[in-house]
Amino acid sequence: MTLSLSSPATAAYSDLPPLSGESGSTLVERLAGWLRARIDQRLLRPGSRLPSIRQCAERHRVSRFTVVEAYERLVAQGYLESRRGSGFYVRERRLPTLAPSAPAAPLTLDIAWLVRAMFQDLPAERMPGSGLLPPDWLDGELLGRGLRALSRRDSAPLLGYGEPQGYAPLRARLQVKLAEIEIAAAPEQVVLTAGVTQAIDIIARQLLRPGDAVLVDDPGWFLMFGMIAALGARPIGVPRGIDGPDPQLLEQLMQEHRPRLYLINSVLHNPTGTSLSAARAFQVLQLAERYEVTVVEDDIYTDFCEAPAVRLAALDQLRRVIYVGGFSKTVAANLRVGFIACERELAGALADRKLLAALTTPELGERVMYQVLAEGQYRKHVERLRRRLAALREPVLAQLERLGLRVFADPQGGMFAWLDSGRDSQALAARAYEQRLLLAPGSLFSPSQAPSSWLRFNLASSSHPELLAFLARVLDAGA
Repeated sequence: MTLSLSSPATAAYSDLPPLSGESGSTLVERLAGWLRARIDQRLLRPGSRLPSIRQCAERHRVSRFTVVEAYERLVAQGYLESRRGSGFYVRERRLPTLAPSAPAAPLTLDIAWLVRAMFQDLPAERMPGSGLLPPDWLDGELLGRGLRALSRRDSAPLLGYGEPQGYAPLRARLQVKLAEIEIAAAPEQVVLTAGVTQAIDIIARQLLRPGDAVLVDDPGWFLMFGMIAALGARPIGVPRGIDGPDPQLLEQLMQEHRPRLYLINSVLHNPTGTSLSAARAFQVLQLAERYEVTVVEDDIYTDFCEAPAVRLAALDQLRRVIYVGGFSKTVAANLRVGFIACERELAGALADRKLLAALTTPELGERVMYQVLAEGQYRKHVERLRRRLAALREPVLAQLERLGLRVFADPQGGMFAWLDSGRDSQALAARAYEQRLLLAPGSLFSPSQAPSSWLRFNLASSSHPELLAFLARVLDAGA
């Protein structure tokens, strides 16, 4: 069936209201939305041919460009199909859409389970085990301004692969940012990555061989354990104290295992929220020098610091320390922009390793991140995040302690706190999941995966009444 604008068959089409005069939407959006509604209501039947671009443009006194954009948008969304030389037709069968699925009860609570669970369709306030701030804490306009600034420039550079080490202006901007925390790194010493996860993966692939030992924080960031094991290396847990690792135990582990790397979250440690003291930092570097261990310092939470903090890379100036950072926690998890800062020769080798694994990282995201940093609003944004976290930290922890949980140490900033439930935290997490609540059990934060009574709480997502009622119920029942 063909819909001619002069035929009786156009009843479903001809009642399109005037396209002009409505604020908040474009002509393309209004035309596409009206057609989409008619298709959903089956007023435009599958197989129907839409009016030609010229006819539609003349009827509604809009440009042909507007009609083409509206039609093409509906093709991309699965409502229409374009037939060469014939025009646009309502699709015979709509493309399936993905509906959010309800979380299924997991068979095994392991690292993969927690990562998958964080992608479930749960509100942020029901995910105290999440590793991200709630979306409404972040400033989407930071990205919006960056994207708009980019759209006004020549897009030709985005059509190629980009630079192996990453977008040069962003690397130069990171040189300035690192200097603010007393780390001297030229742009040639910086390699951009698709987030901190890829940064650590590239480093591990470059420096590790099967059988190598790797020291890691215990508790620590659980994704590292899997990455190390997947390469055939052995993650060895280093117990984390309030001000860092015990130097005597650390030396004992270095003597026994002769590790190739030591991966450490020195500032606002995940999951405890504590930072290395200056004394511990010096001791770590002395031992690393003595036993020829390369230190990988993960400083993803640096911008949450509320007071000056000691960085290993600042003390060492990138001789034995490889520094890793990123912006997924403060700007957007989906903006996968991270970086490595290290000795110049190693930076070249890591860039080559990145080329072999994935060619280059997407320059679009790197350019957007450059705009975010260059326009000056990022500093104000992270200051707002710090103030907001500082304001809720004490009342949230007090609330959790009243329920019977015990805090490992008062966090020195950031979003995390490490609390002891006195119960099997894996069993608690399983019961919480049945109530559509995501908890992060302590066993996942140890390379040994040993049973644990500890839980990591994201303080920005730990005040929901149903969470507090659940904790009160299960902790009281086990008293």
